[in-house]
Amino acid sequence: MSERSYLEEISIRSLGIIDQSTLELGKGLNVLTGETGAGKTMILTALSLVLGGKSDSSLVRIGSDRLVASAQFVLPKTNSEISSIADESGADISEGSLVLTRTVNSDGKSKAVAGGTTVPAATLVNFADHLVEIHGQAANHQIVKSARQRELLDRFAGSELAKAMSAYQGALSTYNNLKARIKSMRENSTKRDREIADLEEFLKGWSKLKPTRGEYAEVANQIARLSSVEDLRSASDGANQALSDETSGSLTSLGAARRFLDIAKGKDSRLDEIASVVAEGFFVLDEAARDLSSYLSALEADPAKLDALQVRKAEIIAFIKKWGSAADPDAELIALSEKAKTARATIADLTGGEDRIAELESEMQGAKKELLSQAKLLTKIRTSAALKLSESVSTEIHALSMPHTEFSISINSADYEGSLKESDFTILGCDEVIMQIQGHRDGPLIALGKGASGGEMSRIMLALEVVLAQTHPVGTYIFDEVDSGVGGKAAIEVGRRLAALAKHSQVIVVTHLPQVAAWADTHFVVKKSDDGSISQSDVEKLDNQNRIEEIARMLAGLEGSSSAREHAAELLAMREPISR
Repeated sequence: MSERSYLEEISIRSLGIIDQSTLELGKGLNVLTGETGAGKTMILTALSLVLGGKSDSSLVRIGSDRLVASAQFVLPKTNSEISSIADESGADISEGSLVLTRTVNSDGKSKAVAGGTTVPAATLVNFADHLVEIHGQAANHQIVKSARQRELLDRFAGSELAKAMSAYQGALSTYNNLKARIKSMRENSTKRDREIADLEEFLKGWSKLKPTRGEYAEVANQIARLSSVEDLRSASDGANQALSDETSGSLTSLGAARRFLDIAKGKDSRLDEIASVVAEGFFVLDEAARDLSSYLSALEADPAKLDALQVRKAEIIAFIKKWGSAADPDAELIALSEKAKTARATIADLTGGEDRIAELESEMQGAKKELLSQAKLLTKIRTSAALKLSESVSTEIHALSMPHTEFSISINSADYEGSLKESDFTILGCDEVIMQIQGHRDGPLIALGKGASGGEMSRIMLALEVVLAQTHPVGTYIFDEVDSGVGGKAAIEVGRRLAALAKHSQVIVVTHLPQVAAWADTHFVVKKSDDGSISQSDVEKLDNQNRIEEIARMLAGLEGSSSAREHAAELLAMREPISR
């Protein structure tokens, strides 16, 4: 498997029927099996919590105060997205490892921790977007939505579409800004003269004031110092005397202590340590005494400068009072500086009148042409990507025992050559993406979700992920009973494709099918104790012999069947070594 993030360990305490359990997962295909109700799905529930899912007090084990779920991810050396989220949230990535933890109390309150730092649950979701892709029956419902279908196609199209999307959105922003400016100019024509006068007066005052960044705070500080020269002189002179007096100063006493300690230097390491501290204190105080002496020599009353500073402070306050708000003066000056930068352009808009509106409308026509060009480019890239994705997914579906089913993606775009409406230009372009299937040759194309059974939808989802993982993978894929409604030869092929997906990324699967479990690199069985709970001893990582027993149980529905064991051994032998 290539170098990507993967889930190394998940630890659970007091979640549902799980008392306490820890799973150490492998890089390839990890399979969880066990009887219905044994707690397999609870493990994925824990992971969902860790990744920012909705918390619920009903998940807390009866008799416990809280549940704790924790997941440790190993990260590749270079992962700018994860590093950026960690930097923003204060999460610590220690030795290439990120630990995410979620605590839910019995009263419903929850706490999220990332890398040792308490964070909002939304931060866990941000991490999850780059670490894990979870698929269950809910994912099958999501994929029938047009927005999700477009998202998957755009993900497959990759950097080429992302670049085009950025250019399109820039063109859309430019067009909308020009449109808003023209609308504003038309609406404000009646109060144009007053606005021009106000802006010109503001610019005149700003040019006269010429404030600098942080000036108000500096002026206020100097005023405070010059207004208190005598108090400052008295304080600093007294402190200087206390430090430097030849008979009773601190430096004199500390110097005497140094000399006494120097007599015994080297005779006792403990006393040498104390002598070192005394010496360090002497040097620190000596430096402070010199600084005080320098401060005193520079400290002098300057009534003229004080008056000038008072006048300057009053000018700044008066300007802010007239043109700003009651916020921090320096912060308000920054805001007024931004206003001054745009004031000239605003005046030009206002004074230009109809001529200026005509100029902007001409600009808007050019912006609209650019927007149309970028929208067409998006459609072209999507159309090309749709053809490639359709062919690749169809090939995967054929391998999943659906030999006559074709997967097709249609792009419905705005009428670029006809009458375009502004509503056609959405933030994501002018295209509607429609995923469809054709059940047999010459059969009708039917929208996804309407022409596929639950088992077929599961296989289509798996086929999509196998294709997408080759071009735009996350580190870990999780499938919760994605093989539902599948059996026989199709189940074997589902296992084969999951193993193929595990060549690129870590895959974790909860399954009831022995044909899928047989493909695992790492196989866990989850059992339930007689009291209905699951502890660490009830989650077992199986060796080869125990895998035969578990797969035989899954085949026969009972333990001890010799024919089932033979069949299990045959399934395991069928699996060819998967190179990582």
